[in-house]
Amino acid sequence: MNFADFNFIAVLIAALATLILGGVWYSPLMFKNAWLDGCGLTDIDLQNAAMGKVFTIAFILSLLAAFIFALFLGPRPELGFAVGAGFAAGLGWVATSFGISYVFEQRPLKLFLVNAGYHTVQFTLMGLILGLWH
Repeated sequence: MNFADFNFIAVLIAALATLILGGVWYSPLMFKNAWLDGCGLTDIDLQNAAMGKVFTIAFILSLLAAFIFALFLGPRPELGFAVGAGFAAGLGWVATSFGISYVFEQRPLKLFLVNAGYHTVQFTLMGLILGLWH
């Protein structure tokens, strides 16, 4: 890939969008309680966590995921392909990989559904942004 054609701003926006999605997805409006229950965590555990470090690492990893996904899609992906590829990557690669780990780790199905759902929507959203922003 010629990096002169690479849209670094779209990658940055895709990474930021997935953090916003995560903020909503794991909020009390959606799946916070199911996620906490599945993880065995409490609100107090979250309050005691080093959230600055957590969000910094999460952003770096989201940026890396968006960058690699953009490389996979190419410089000017068609919207339908990009969205479909995002959905397929989220469900077909990420969610199934989580599922294998969760089965061996004997984690709850509820936690798998929350996390797999997030990552499926995350990559679909990345595909939407990267497909729209040429």
